[in-house]
Amino acid sequence: MSTIELAGVSRWFGNVVAVNDVTMTIGPGVTGLLGPNGAGKTTLMAMMSGFLAPSAGTVTLDGQPIWRRTDAYRDIGLVPERELSFGYLTGRQFVLANARLHRMPDAAAATESILEVVDMVEPAERRIDTYSKGMRQRIKIAAALVHDPKVLLLDEPFNGVDPRQRMHLMDLLRRLGDEGRTVLFSSHILEEVERLARHIEVVVSGRHAASGDFGAIRRLMTDRPVQYVIGSSDDRGLAALLMAEPSVTSVGLRPRSGIDVQVSDLGGFATALPGLARRHGITLVELTPSDESLESVFSYLVSRQESLR
Repeated sequence: MSTIELAGVSRWFGNVVAVNDVTMTIGPGVTGLLGPNGAGKTTLMAMMSGFLAPSAGTVTLDGQPIWRRTDAYRDIGLVPERELSFGYLTGRQFVLANARLHRMPDAAAATESILEVVDMVEPAERRIDTYSKGMRQRIKIAAALVHDPKVLLLDEPFNGVDPRQRMHLMDLLRRLGDEGRTVLFSSHILEEVERLARHIEVVVSGRHAASGDFGAIRRLMTDRPVQYVIGSSDDRGLAALLMAEPSVTSVGLRPRSGIDVQVSDLGGFATALPGLARRHGITLVELTPSDESLESVFSYLVSRQESLR
């Protein structure tokens, strides 16, 4: 069992800060690295895999620095998001080349064994440029696993994969986590992380926003202030009534029609609104959340973290 630790890690490219003072621990089992596109997930993965040096802080594997320690590659498998540039090779040739690069005692046997694990024995004689997206993902995973690493890092492994292949990949990653490997995969889709990861790390704009099991992260997201647009038969009357509700923190009339409402207690608001409208003869015609993007959720988590410092 292996553990990757990041302590005060930052990485900048010229004047651009890609990762800013991130501290986290990735242990055995499956962990999801969740964040919107451009959050710094790929840069973090590159530092964890030893392909990129941190500008500040340390990245260690089992207590030893990863950067410039070539023997660490024996324990790490990386599945990058970018497409393979070896389309002229067959799947078997690609995996075998990786086995030989790692100086496996019996590279051919290791190749056949891992092709079976990822269910790619039959297509292995075909060229990679003939593969579907899901097959390319599986052959990349095979190449990353052929040397039997303790740590597997996957950057957006489900991008472009159809539902059936997604299920197959999820089952494979669960099995690897159950074996005691340290499996970290990145995603910008909350549902993917919910279905697979036992532990979640959230990043946004290069900052570490939250950490914990999925239930804890969900509670943080649910407890945040939520904004709604409400349309009704009497916007002014309803706005006046909502201002007196304990679950409502702010109310504003829109220029043409509708009400902007910020809610601090979602459960209380959901219970109070229908009764309030009914008692005062007001018809509700619209109730739409106006800030449900992942970016808004992550931004809230970051601001919450900073307020607790």
